[in-house]
Amino acid sequence: MDNLPNNLDNAAREIPENFEKAHQAEENAVERAKDAFKNQAEKLPVPTPPASVFHSKATAHELKSRLNWGEPNLTILDARDREAFDHCHILGALNTPVDMLPEAADLSLQHKRDIYIYADNNEQAQTAAQKLRDAGFQRVAELQGGLQSWMEIGGSIDGSQTQIDPGPEAYNVFSRLKAFSEVRAKEKQMK
Repeated sequence: MDNLPNNLDNAAREIPENFEKAHQAEENAVERAKDAFKNQAEKLPVPTPPASVFHSKATAHELKSRLNWGEPNLTILDARDREAFDHCHILGALNTPVDMLPEAADLSLQHKRDIYIYADNNEQAQTAAQKLRDAGFQRVAELQGGLQSWMEIGGSIDGSQTQIDPGPEAYNVFSRLKAFSEVRAKEKQMK
């Protein structure tokens, strides 16, 4: 019984030392996991893209890469009239003509959401984007070249006048990764 106080004192002295050993072991395990992840990531056929950078004047490539990688929290607005929208538009776009902005956007969109907007031409897209910015929307990008630039890079479209067969490669993940890598290389050359 007399040894009990000594055992407690020894145990109390060992707690910080044991804690430090456990903490160091945890840090070592985390570093090993980071190294293992880095080694595996380097073996991927196409580098994993970094988080997207938002530009107020976006290219079709930027928007398509965000959609291809499933990045959430973005909305595509088509600011053309309803007839043009029904004829052909970017798949998933919402029709909100310029004369309905910003009221229609205020009813359905959060002010901090990423919005990509296009119209009949870049000037109309700029006007529509400015209306949204003036209304307090913080992240509005004008899609440069609009629908035409989107179709030139093979972006998905919908509408009454669209009969496009995506082809067998559209559903091949490896082909899509390769195509994404080629698009990234072109974008780097453009900068």
